[in-house]
Amino acid sequence: MARKGVVAIVGRPNVGKSSLFNRIIREKKSIVEDIPGVTRDRIYGNAEWLTRQFLVVDTGGITLEDQPFAKEIKMQAEIAMEEADVIVFVLNHQDGLIDEDKVIAKMLYKTKKPVILVVNKYDRKGLDTDSFEYMALGLGEPIMVSSTHGIGVGDLLDDIIHKMPSVEDQVDKDVTRLAIIGKPNVGKSSLVNSLIGEDRMIVSDIAGTTLDAVDSNLKVNGKKYTIIDTAGIRRKGKIFQNVEKYSYLRSLTTINSADVVILMIDASIPITDQDTNIGGLAFEENKPIIIIGNKWDLVKDKEKQILKKEEEIRAYFKYLQYAQIIFISAHDKTRINKIFTAVDNIKEALDRKIKTSVFNEVLNRAQLINPAPNHNGGRLKIYYGSQVQAYLPTFVMFVNDPSYVHFSYKRFLENQIRLQFGFEGVPITLIFRERK
Repeated sequence: MARKGVVAIVGRPNVGKSSLFNRIIREKKSIVEDIPGVTRDRIYGNAEWLTRQFLVVDTGGITLEDQPFAKEIKMQAEIAMEEADVIVFVLNHQDGLIDEDKVIAKMLYKTKKPVILVVNKYDRKGLDTDSFEYMALGLGEPIMVSSTHGIGVGDLLDDIIHKMPSVEDQVDKDVTRLAIIGKPNVGKSSLVNSLIGEDRMIVSDIAGTTLDAVDSNLKVNGKKYTIIDTAGIRRKGKIFQNVEKYSYLRSLTTINSADVVILMIDASIPITDQDTNIGGLAFEENKPIIIIGNKWDLVKDKEKQILKKEEEIRAYFKYLQYAQIIFISAHDKTRINKIFTAVDNIKEALDRKIKTSVFNEVLNRAQLINPAPNHNGGRLKIYYGSQVQAYLPTFVMFVNDPSYVHFSYKRFLENQIRLQFGFEGVPITLIFRERK
């Protein structure tokens, strides 16, 4: 699975970065106020333009003044720029070019990344001379935009796609990339060390020991894998230290680049909301997922507890019902090889093609077993369906009216498809189209 490109939006305070961010991702996700410095933490969102998907990262304003969090915000912006494939540098046309803009431009020269100069809060058209003063920064001709009114944003998105490197060419298709995610101190680094057979990661009882995402390459039964151990993700409200903010973005970009995500929890203690929030990051990216219950060696009465623990996991991770659950001990290396078996099963499921005739037999049987309920003034009727070409299993069903699809019936159909054809650990996409 090719990763999405990453775009970082940077600039000084109050130039309209958050408004531009919201315009690009087409939702009001960032806090937007006319108070400099209101966006302190990086905020990310998914965007798409010309069928190309990418991740957008909004950053706090970089300032030379001695303001609260100024150093932290500057470091966050530097981190975002390091992770980015393309950097969007935003200026405020109402202020013109000022010294802080020139300082930020010098930072951008050092990144060696493609930089797009954007002059925001520009509400006029046709005055080319307005862009001349900004060309003195040496970053090329600026794109004049108004994020509030949408002026020039299409041109900006065109330029982003043009400058975005072809990430598909950067990935070895023979290697399966595994991202290990989870809150601090659940044993991610211990698992990596057990899998690769060497103490490459620092292992400690202190939460948050791993501060970066590290690649480990290995072969198992002739198959190549790259395992990425990410720093533990804490709740955003508790991310105070700069290194942890750095780790949070690294974890997001690691999930983005992975073929399979391994969500690790501590099976010896109760599940927390933070465990489910972390799983949600992978779910939102629509990734194949395996849930690993680590520290099983610390659990008493294992045979009695295993079903109880699995029920607890299913209850907390209702949105990940398709994920396989494996209980291991990274410390004792108990059952860790089952992870590769599960990954290989996922790879097989991703390559599985269902004959149209067989798929329609399952659809017809499903409708006989459980007819669709009345919804939005009508009852759903599925005429026929088929699997379409896609990385994840994707099925198109032609129906009388897509608005009649109730979410519970969609889930029922998905469960029937899994029951008949497998697809454990893999998200399924169901598309309903009106038959014409």
